[in-house]
Amino acid sequence: MLKMFTTQLTGLFKKISDKEEFSFEDGARLLAQGQTIYLLGFREMKAIEFEALEGAEPLKGARILTNAEELTSADRVLLFTRTAGDQEAIDWALKLQEKDIPFVAVSTEIPDGKLAELADVHINLQLTKGLLPDDFGNRYGYPSSMAALYVYYGLKFTIDEILAEYE
Repeated sequence: MLKMFTTQLTGLFKKISDKEEFSFEDGARLLAQGQTIYLLGFREMKAIEFEALEGAEPLKGARILTNAEELTSADRVLLFTRTAGDQEAIDWALKLQEKDIPFVAVSTEIPDGKLAELADVHINLQLTKGLLPDDFGNRYGYPSSMAALYVYYGLKFTIDEILAEYE
């Protein structure tokens, strides 16, 4: 089972890379323009917040977003959630739009998922169902935080490259 999961996960990463190539570049450029990059992860996506601040290679100048009032026009936000229909994430996105704060959202696009429409740049996690089939026709193994960490690192590496060009 682990071998099948590994194969499926590798395929998911490739799919994200291939389909979201331009969004990675656009998102990184938008984030690199900010004075501070604020991160906001919902539920299991808190993992990205911890990686960005406490990981072996933290994202320079990053902070956790706790209050929209602390933001200025020089700031950028990177938001992670499981699906583009997450109402809590949509509520935050509306606050960000109201304050004219540019932001990148990372989630799986779903029908009626408003988050993708609200974001300046949206990166689709491409994760609509579990990766593994069971004996009853269902699917399990939904690695949303692993997919989000893959996207985070893609953005981080690109941001680092952009900032290195200006130093």
